[in-house]
Amino acid sequence: MTGNKSFKNPCDVAVIGGGPVGSQTAYKLSQMGYRVLVFEKRPAFPAHICCTGIVSRECVETYEIPTSVIYRQANGATLITPTGRAVPVERDTPQAAILDRSAFNQLWAQRAVSAGAEYCYGAEVKNLKHGKNGITLEVSQQGNPASIQAKTVVVSTGFGARLMDGLGLGAAGDFVMGAQAEVETKNVDDVEVYFGSKVAPGFFGWLTPTGENKALVGVLSRRHPPAYLRSLLGRLVDEGKIVSAKAPFTYGGVPLRPLHRTYGDRLLVVGTAAGQVKPLTGGGIYYGLLCADMAANTLNRAFNSGDFSPAHLAGYERAWKRKLGSELRNGYFARRMYELLSDSQIDSVFKLMKTSGLIEEMEKSDDLSFDWHGAVVNRIFNHRLIIRVLKSLYVGQKGKKAV
Repeated sequence: MTGNKSFKNPCDVAVIGGGPVGSQTAYKLSQMGYRVLVFEKRPAFPAHICCTGIVSRECVETYEIPTSVIYRQANGATLITPTGRAVPVERDTPQAAILDRSAFNQLWAQRAVSAGAEYCYGAEVKNLKHGKNGITLEVSQQGNPASIQAKTVVVSTGFGARLMDGLGLGAAGDFVMGAQAEVETKNVDDVEVYFGSKVAPGFFGWLTPTGENKALVGVLSRRHPPAYLRSLLGRLVDEGKIVSAKAPFTYGGVPLRPLHRTYGDRLLVVGTAAGQVKPLTGGGIYYGLLCADMAANTLNRAFNSGDFSPAHLAGYERAWKRKLGSELRNGYFARRMYELLSDSQIDSVFKLMKTSGLIEEMEKSDDLSFDWHGAVVNRIFNHRLIIRVLKSLYVGQKGKKAV
């Protein structure tokens, strides 16, 4: 399907989507000795991706991400409240790494190829047809149709792919849209996160330095993300943090809740396509890589037993929910609570976190993590002063409903 190259047809596993999660799945399965074919609808990896690419130190260490694809490391971030108050949160050691997403995607694909996987670029999978002994993928590459046979399929398309509509696995129960731009900066060294209804109602905006005088600026919003991004860029120009507000935008969707089901007959769904994303931050790289490993292990057991039925592949969903389920539920609860806060209430919460010593306590605590938000959520929502703010919010919301 790419020039004169002959692909292994049928293959053991077809992976739909050549991003890092799809590539991790392909890498693991190829290492196990299976014939893997990866379909990527883009003809090449784009230079700009609507993803800030921040991953934890734990992710870097677990997957041995080399420094060659890391822009820089960060010890923390400065949180900017709706009134402009700066609340720094920082530790003595690096807590996160900012990846060059394009280089990272390419590196992960190269690893999979080195392990034996084959990639077909510019190839969009239009439909899947189940048969007795496998799945037929109907593929279009540069307008040329082809049929590929696979014993099983892993879907890792990212958010919003039309292919998902016909799989009978449900849809993302909730989602948000993001917009991002690469800009030239002026003496900006720290990651900054902006809150408030004028920045991104219910969500946040960010300024993430990536290199010398370069940064990513973006927002997450349920509506009009380009408008809010333009506003944030203008603000940063006025504050002397970036050179110009003129920059091309990239866009992307982020699911806030998982699919109803992430497995089917000879089929698994991984990563953002499955909704395996942190609801508080929208980050999905580390969770997606973890789930890719679980998917590969599940399929390995299926090949060994010869059983690709939904009942057998359901073990994949049980595995990732054991690992991530409580984190996703707690994060979504916190996300929904935050969306109810007014700007003044957001300011009050941040002020209380600072004056009560809660931020200092979190900075020094060993049980708090960039990726595992459950402990953070529990500390914030169990703090007696913050409980007062939330109770007042609840009473106010109840009063509005009564009216």
